[in-house]
Amino acid sequence: MEENQTMITEFILLGFCLGPRIHIVLFGVFSLFYTFTLLGNRLILGLICLDSRLHTPMYFFLSHLAIVDIAYTCNMVPQMLVNLLSPAKPVSFAGCMTQTFLFLTFGHTECLLLVVMSYDRYVAICRPLRYCTKVGWTVCSTLVITSWACGSLLALLHTSLILRLPFCGPNQINHFFCEVLSVLHLACADTWLNEVIIFAASVFVLVGPLCLVLVSYTRILVGILRIQSGEGRRKAFSTCSSHLCVVGLFFGSAIVMYMAPKSRHPEEQPKILFLFYSFFNPTVNPLIYSLRNAEVKRALRGVLCKESLSQVV
Repeated sequence: MEENQTMITEFILLGFCLGPRIHIVLFGVFSLFYTFTLLGNRLILGLICLDSRLHTPMYFFLSHLAIVDIAYTCNMVPQMLVNLLSPAKPVSFAGCMTQTFLFLTFGHTECLLLVVMSYDRYVAICRPLRYCTKVGWTVCSTLVITSWACGSLLALLHTSLILRLPFCGPNQINHFFCEVLSVLHLACADTWLNEVIIFAASVFVLVGPLCLVLVSYTRILVGILRIQSGEGRRKAFSTCSSHLCVVGLFFGSAIVMYMAPKSRHPEEQPKILFLFYSFFNPTVNPLIYSLRNAEVKRALRGVLCKESLSQVV
């Protein structure tokens, strides 16, 4: 077995099994989304750093969400774009395991950050007088550090369990990146322990956080109903509904992917679901959570005005 295990030193990502022309079209579309994702999230980070009025707990959490989205996208999309132009390009075993670890780290961390952000909004809207004590900077730092630490430790656990498995062929991963389930399909040993841990971790980072997010937003909606102003109620409902749509797509696709029975997974369905992770969510998060806010718009106008004044002078 040890001799067979050393046979695989690299993997081949099959990606999307389509024609060359469609690959070129997909390359253009995905490159556009990738560019928008990087620009949008870097814009948010830049505005938060430059404008002191955005140095609040809410934008502190949003800055970490932007960092996760940038890192998450950069971990997966460049490799996918390369494979669209030159299919069947091999990836080293170490490189594949590194990509899997980073994918899991950023995915877990984003799930936990979304819970933290929903709690922050709940306290801000439903307990405004106690906001400074319940969401102080010490609490904010602790919540963010805990999110990153739990995400990294869970990813390390999954990756360690994969590294104990022998891989003796085939070496073709039916995905556009080294996704954990797709890698496990190539193992030459029983993967029941890996699958049990993945399911248990999914309950911890998907089902649990989703329930907490839903509880937070339910309480927020109850608080919104008490708002006297019709215009204020309308804006608040619009914001909450857009947040819930993004959260629903993020958690829903992940739950289907990692907790639904295997027999219900068509061959190409996992790739389509992961497009939400790779493109849709990282692209719309800056729009939904930040760029629609009046404070961010004001900060952006301030930066643009300073830039235009500096050019005049």
